[in-house]
Amino acid sequence: MSTFASELTVEQTEIVRTIRDFVERDVLPNVSRYDHADEFPQPLVQTMKVLGLFGTTIPEEYGGLGLDLTTYALIVKELSRGWISLSGVINTHFMASWMIKTYGTEEQKQSLLPPMAQGEVRCAFSMTEPHAGSDVQSIRTRAVRDGDEFVVNGQKMWVTNGLRAGIVMLLAVTDPAAQPRHSGMTTFIVEKDPEATEQPGLTIPPPLKKLGYKGVESTELVFDGFRVPASRILGGEDQLGQGFKQFMAGIELGRVNVAARGLGIAQSALENAVRYARERQAFGKPIANHQLIQAKVANMATKIRAAELLMLDAARRKDTGERADLEAGMAKLFATEVAEEAALEAMRIHGGYGYSQEYPIERLYRDAPVLILGEGSNEIQQLLIARRIFERAA
Repeated sequence: MSTFASELTVEQTEIVRTIRDFVERDVLPNVSRYDHADEFPQPLVQTMKVLGLFGTTIPEEYGGLGLDLTTYALIVKELSRGWISLSGVINTHFMASWMIKTYGTEEQKQSLLPPMAQGEVRCAFSMTEPHAGSDVQSIRTRAVRDGDEFVVNGQKMWVTNGLRAGIVMLLAVTDPAAQPRHSGMTTFIVEKDPEATEQPGLTIPPPLKKLGYKGVESTELVFDGFRVPASRILGGEDQLGQGFKQFMAGIELGRVNVAARGLGIAQSALENAVRYARERQAFGKPIANHQLIQAKVANMATKIRAAELLMLDAARRKDTGERADLEAGMAKLFATEVAEEAALEAMRIHGGYGYSQEYPIERLYRDAPVLILGEGSNEIQQLLIARRIFERAA
């Protein structure tokens, strides 16, 4: 089961086919090795660079492909069908490039977007702190003005690509007395040495150990007197205090991306379950002929299709310039819950083999939960969805 061809343009169909070929040829035969070794998949990332995936939504004038969010989401779905960590490699890069494209000064766009489009520089997205996840307004990382620079002190957590990134989009408090508090937060474009764990004012401890989502690093960033030029405020000094709004806009896009990743995991779980059910014999016939297995497959496929439609609706609304926070939240909530449910159902269909590392199901089962937590937990999503519904009713 895949996106209906009638819903896609000719260009989108060709792009999806190209990514699926890459996944079938290069990713699926190697993913188990990379995942269980928790190894960064450098050869796969190199192919992603050649395919232009790091510049998917960056305008052509800056060296990118200039594609829309819907096409990007379709790419992410296919990558995640192969391995969610590959979509993680480009996800924060995508959000960072969108923020620079949308809010950056022309100088920032000219100097940063071309190398980003080629994948020569990779990006991270740094908002979460040890005591502040969904409650973003509680962040404590401070940036204090010192002449033409800001001095940053604080600690960030769960920074995907935090080590290998050369650019970090950083949310920091510049006016702790501001009311409301979010109006005293600013976005900084932090440039650092990729893969250097120690540099002036910045320490990157060893990557966090995780249940799943292997191969792509999640790190802390410890700032202690790190200096950022005032010229690296996103959008220039006129945008001082606008960081919270900029980050939330990026997160809204990220929720469409997370929905696409959940859809990819669910699709993989379904395909593996169907393949196994047709091959596995029990009580003298393939288990695909048993009604309980058929019911599981029917429910999985129906929910996956519903998740796909929610994801496409949110992406297309955003592409047309409509406000899409409600639709993006719904897509993220539903698709990620479907991913976890589909991974578990696929494991049940596989029986004991689903628990074995010889089959991909145990990896899908380990990878799915991170989507329920990222880009705002699903519990927070429910609150945001309800709030928007009541706002519309009023």
